Amino acid sequence: MRDAVIVDAVRTPVGKRNGALAGVHPANLSAHVLTALVERTGVEPGEIDDVIWGCVSQAGDQSGNIARVAVLAAGWPESVPGTTVDRRCGSSQQAVHFAAAGVIAGHYDFAIAGGVESMSRVPMGSAARDGRPYPEEVLERYGVDGFNQGIGAEMMAKRWGFSRRRLDEYAARSHARAAAAVDSGALDGQLAPVPGALRTDEGIRGSSVETLGGLRTAFSEDGVITAGNASQISDGAGALLITSGEIARTRGLRPIARVHSVALAGDDPVIMLTAPIEATAKVLKKSGLRIEDIGAYEVNEAFAPVPLAWQAETGGSGDRLNPLGGAIAVGHPLGGSGAVLMTRLVHHMKDQGLRYGLQTMCEAGGMANATILELL
Repeated sequence: MRDAVIVDAVRTPVGKRNGALAGVHPANLSAHVLTALVERTGVEPGEIDDVIWGCVSQAGDQSGNIARVAVLAAGWPESVPGTTVDRRCGSSQQAVHFAAAGVIAGHYDFAIAGGVESMSRVPMGSAARDGRPYPEEVLERYGVDGFNQGIGAEMMAKRWGFSRRRLDEYAARSHARAAAAVDSGALDGQLAPVPGALRTDEGIRGSSVETLGGLRTAFSEDGVITAGNASQISDGAGALLITSGEIARTRGLRPIARVHSVALAGDDPVIMLTAPIEATAKVLKKSGLRIEDIGAYEVNEAFAPVPLAWQAETGGSGDRLNPLGGAIAVGHPLGGSGAVLMTRLVHHMKDQGLRYGLQTMCEAGGMANATILELL
């Protein structure tokens, strides 16, 4: 049976909302990483069988199947198709799953998976502005007026007993690790700087527990979630080239990692953010691996309680959890985040010689993707 390997992965630096990347159309941001990826690998654009692109707010500048628009913006042959995926925050991680499955099935020889979100140009919630995503039957089923991730984060903090200080300590650690990664050059090999706009992740800043402790809560007056211990609203894109191991050998390509195992999970849509725990249990069972076998975990820092609860339930090592920092420091460009995280993960695995890496992220609606990669 064919396998699926990641030949290379690249991402833009992540920009702050209304920051350095706000003036770049998301299709052009996508085109930038597509171009960088084929330049790095030497694969001709016309050989790409499909571009599978994650994007959450498919409205305004991100409407019209941005995957296809990105291909055209890159100046690639019109023969290259593209499709856009929405699994909320896990959209571009799901794009990797779809691309890998297509390669394994023989539907694709070369596929590019990735994603983009320009939250400056297309604000979160834009797609639902004039509609009602949840009918009364769904709201009545759960006894709520609506679903809110911030409230879900407050519920997680309460369930697992995380204090405000514990969350702020984790947030400060995220910034410290991200800053250390930049200073050490650990991110240099994965970045495609945007000329004239941004060369490195824009959101990283020096944050102490004391500074974070002075921020007001965002969702509940007596709560613990603030802008400082939640992910930043951001702009960014990432892309990964996926083929089979056999084709890679034939073409003289040297893949970084193999897509070892994947899993999905669904959980309570009210608390919303807990599914990475079950997705991790499922992917470990499928893989035959233990959490101790995994050298690094990328658990998206949508809110600080998410990776902390994940760690509490899985027993994962704190040293291996988000070793380069995470979305609290770097930012969370929704549909692009899965590809951004996976780019960070595969390069970290290569740089540190880690055999296995795991990525998981919470998604609106109470879902999660989980992926285990194996270094080649």
